[in-house]
Amino acid sequence: METSKDIIANYIKKAKEAQEKISNYTQEEIDRVCVAIGWEVYNDENILKLAEAAVEETKMGNVKDKVLKHKNKVLGVLADVKGKKSVGLIEEDQEKKIRKYAKPVGVVGALTPVTNPTATPSSNAVTILKGRNAVIFAPHPKAKIASKMAVDFMRDGLRKVGAPLDLIQIIEEPSIELTNELMKQVDVVLATGGSAMVKAAYSSGRPAYGVGPGNTVQIVAEDADVKDAAAKIFLSKKFDHATSCSSENSIIIHESIYEDLISELKTLGSYMVTPKERELLEQYMWPVNAKGYRSINGKIVAQSAKKIATDAGISVDDHIQVLLVEGAKDIENDFFSQEKLSPVLTVFTYDTFEKGFEILVRLTDNYGTGHSCGIHTKNQAYINHLGQYMRTSRIMVNQAQAPANGGAFFNGMPSTVSLGCGTWGGNITTENINYKHFLNVTWLSEYFDPIRPSDDEIFGDYFESIK
Repeated sequence: METSKDIIANYIKKAKEAQEKISNYTQEEIDRVCVAIGWEVYNDENILKLAEAAVEETKMGNVKDKVLKHKNKVLGVLADVKGKKSVGLIEEDQEKKIRKYAKPVGVVGALTPVTNPTATPSSNAVTILKGRNAVIFAPHPKAKIASKMAVDFMRDGLRKVGAPLDLIQIIEEPSIELTNELMKQVDVVLATGGSAMVKAAYSSGRPAYGVGPGNTVQIVAEDADVKDAAAKIFLSKKFDHATSCSSENSIIIHESIYEDLISELKTLGSYMVTPKERELLEQYMWPVNAKGYRSINGKIVAQSAKKIATDAGISVDDHIQVLLVEGAKDIENDFFSQEKLSPVLTVFTYDTFEKGFEILVRLTDNYGTGHSCGIHTKNQAYINHLGQYMRTSRIMVNQAQAPANGGAFFNGMPSTVSLGCGTWGGNITTENINYKHFLNVTWLSEYFDPIRPSDDEIFGDYFESIK
């Protein structure tokens, strides 16, 4: 009987053989491969099939938003890699006589989440193959059919341009055992998913890129455009029933605009739960598990606000798409201060920026340190303060957080589905994971006549300052 080690070794063998066949591909040839696989998971007919398959299999999110997410992510990644050098000489510094040459990192093992089973492999495949690498996907068991469909479409793209099909593979019957073995045998691991998955990736003994837990928080300052801020927050929170880790979990509103902003959110389709309903909602969203601990109810993840409310015993109108909950002062012990992966938004008020910033820090440090935050304001002092002092990897200004964090056509963030959170979130990088992370770069250095600084150039100012 074949062992897990044997099964994964066979995947690796095929991946390496495929990769060897493209080892001499030019930049133009590998770019054509990226466009070919990208098209297969970008065209309307295939994307609709993928979105429908994902919703049917996982029972999470909704088809309309998944189509839009998928289309934006794939096009965004393709736009980011277009014209970028990833083969041979990619950079030259004539002054320092340094030349840099890009080489593949090898076979990448990519773990994908149940919340985003088709856009994640589609985006990551383009990113990984840009460097002439091969990829083996380990899908979530509850999303294996949808993820395989995405891989099959991309293999069709490889076939059409005469590239080896095994540059992109997927474990068709995934298990924890097979995924763990995959992480041990590949050259690099890309873990997009929950903290347990990321921890396993970092414990695999292989180089790994992981993501940290999200708990995105937005400050809405007194000078914010209330209608614009409300529209963006609502859009971000309701999108695909908040499957994205970048979806706002809390907003901190200045007291002078609190009523106006809440009113606007209600007009758009939000419902503010009462104190009694808050208790019902909390009990439903965080029930006591088999071990006696309270943890997030899997039944609420990426479900509609209407369904969550109804199942919790709360009556809301059919048009309601976001549930609003007032935040508690005891942030560290309030479940609603955590990441919720559902269209439930916690709201806080503040009077001075210092107090608003304090709430932001407490919320983020309580859960989701290093991931992201945002602010709606025109005040550069506020913006700069966040940039200077927040322990976070990305700060979005006057933007809808869910589409903005991972790169959008309205900002300059690299397009990705994998968000590094730095050492704050237990990751090796704060960057949006992109094609550059899947390149080995050789530095070639040539000799030049020594240029040695004098002692005075280095120490002169210091000596003057201590006289």
